[in-house]
Amino acid sequence: MNRMSYYLSRAFISIVLGGLIALTVTPWWISVFVGLVTFVFFLWAPRSGRYADSEGGVTPLERDERSRAIVGKASRNAFLVTLLLLAALTVYFGVINPGSVSVNLLSLVLFLGMLTYFVSDYWLRRH
Repeated sequence: MNRMSYYLSRAFISIVLGGLIALTVTPWWISVFVGLVTFVFFLWAPRSGRYADSEGGVTPLERDERSRAIVGKASRNAFLVTLLLLAALTVYFGVINPGSVSVNLLSLVLFLGMLTYFVSDYWLRRH
């Protein structure tokens, strides 16, 4: 029954999320797609190895010590890459070539930070 309550609560969350997106101006198929992707994620999460089972009813998943350490290292790596790239942009556009920083460059910095997080997370979990 513990697993069933988890899946029922996650189905409810997926339906609510799809319904909230349906209330916006987006087409109906996007809200259905988002609801399905969310539910598939909830089906995958207990089997992914990222979480440890506990007896929490509708919240049976939690991170163990190893998973928390991996998330901490991956977050540190992403923060460091983002910080160094922003420092490089500050030096370049502040001293070398004074001017304004384009939004595209800042978006690239954020993308590279997120990419660093996911690659670090994947690499640390595989080794």
